[in-house]
Amino acid sequence: MKNNKLLLGQVLNRREALALFRAVGTAILVVGWIPKKSNSTQVQSSVGIPASLTAASATKHGCVVSPEQTEGPYFVEEKLNRSDIRSDPTDGWVKIGVPLQLTLRVSLVGSSSCTPIAGAMVDIWHCDAQGVYSDVTDRSFNTAGQKFLRGYQMTDANGTVRFTTIYPGWYPGRTTHIHLKVRTNANSGQSYEFTSQLYFDDSISDRVYALSPYSSKGQRTLKNALDGIFTDGGNQMLLELDENGQGYTATFDIGLKMA
Repeated sequence: MKNNKLLLGQVLNRREALALFRAVGTAILVVGWIPKKSNSTQVQSSVGIPASLTAASATKHGCVVSPEQTEGPYFVEEKLNRSDIRSDPTDGWVKIGVPLQLTLRVSLVGSSSCTPIAGAMVDIWHCDAQGVYSDVTDRSFNTAGQKFLRGYQMTDANGTVRFTTIYPGWYPGRTTHIHLKVRTNANSGQSYEFTSQLYFDDSISDRVYALSPYSSKGQRTLKNALDGIFTDGGNQMLLELDENGQGYTATFDIGLKMA
C-alpha cells in the first residue's frame, strides 16, 4: 500500500492533463437521461426540476460529461436508506475489503453554472471482494435475501451524499465498477432517472487485488480497455482516488440537465 502514493500521483497527472484539455474546449455539461433507453439513445427531458428539489443558489461544483450506462442485471429495489452499506442488515455481518469513502455531488446544469439538487435519491450497489452481489440468484452464487453493499441516500442542501463501502472486487466479463442511480420527482409525479457506473484506475485495482481478501480470487480476466461498457464513455466516469490510511476516498460530481 505504501507505493500507492507514487501511483496516485501518476493518475492525478493524467487527470490534470485531461482537465487542461477540457478547459480550452467548450463548456462541459452532464446530461441525465430521463426514461430508460438503450446505451445509444440519448433523451433529454423537456420538464425542469421543481423548485423544491433545487437549492437556492449555484455552487462551484464541477460539471462533467457523465453518459448514462446500463443498469445491469443486479439492481434490486431494497429501499435501504443508509450511508454505510458494508453490512448485511439481516444478520449484521460486515463485508471486509479495502475501505472506500465515496462522496457524490448531484447538480442541475444551467447555462453558466451548476446548482445543487436537494432531495434526490442516490442508490449505489456493487459486488464484494469475491465478485458476488447480494440478493441475487446467479449461475455461480445464490445470495437471495442478503442485502450487503447496497443502499441509498437523499442529497442534502448541497446536493451531496456520502457512502462508506469497500473497494469492489471483480468477476468475469467486467472491469471494476460501482453502479449508481439518481432519481428525482417532478411536481407531476413523473420520475426522473439517471443510471450509470463508476470506474477505477487499472493500476490501483491491480494493487488492491494483490491484497487479502481479493487475492484469493486469483488474477482478474478483464481491465478497462477491453470492457465493452467502459469503452462507451467509461473514461468520463473514472474516480480520482486519494489515500486515506489503509483505504481510499473519492469525490465525484454528477450533473443533470433536464430542460
